[in-house]
Amino acid sequence: MGSLRLVTIVLLTIVGLLGSPAFAQSPTYGVGRTPTAAEIRALDISIGPTGEELPAGRGTAKEGAKVFELQGCIVCHGAEGKGGGPAPALKSKTSHDLPIWKRERILPLRAPFATTVWDYINRGMPLGREGILTADEVYALTAYLLFVNQVIPEDEVLDKQSLPKVKMPIGDEYGRLPDWKPGTPRLEGYPY
Repeated sequence: MGSLRLVTIVLLTIVGLLGSPAFAQSPTYGVGRTPTAAEIRALDISIGPTGEELPAGRGTAKEGAKVFELQGCIVCHGAEGKGGGPAPALKSKTSHDLPIWKRERILPLRAPFATTVWDYINRGMPLGREGILTADEVYALTAYLLFVNQVIPEDEVLDKQSLPKVKMPIGDEYGRLPDWKPGTPRLEGYPY
């Protein structure tokens, strides 16, 4: 009789342990909800290399210089983006003859795509007031930063069609990375 009782206790313990995860997950507490399609669209603001997600708008370097001043970018990035404030410099101080990895870590130079520069400005600037810039202001600031780093001419108009076509200084060597698989060695010349 004692062994039957022991087997029953063991079986009940096993059933209890196996069933406990289902019991632990079964109650609902009414916390959270499924986001609406509009909320998902509002958060889906990433811009890819092709620029198909870019909004309508346009901007030039001359307009960007005004936005740079009016939005207070100078306070953090210094005059013409040369540095001096608490944020990184946005204009290279080294010779354009040096290889890209021997120069400073400047976003408009190191970004593999011009759309990356636009995306970063659109989502992250001005610091603490993100999201206040219009699409035209973001295009203008992007044009300004690319101009001061000698990537585009001053009179070039950037918009949804022209921005993805800008040839970045980092070039196709690093802009189009090969398929990565575990154990793949680093790219030659890649400093990190």
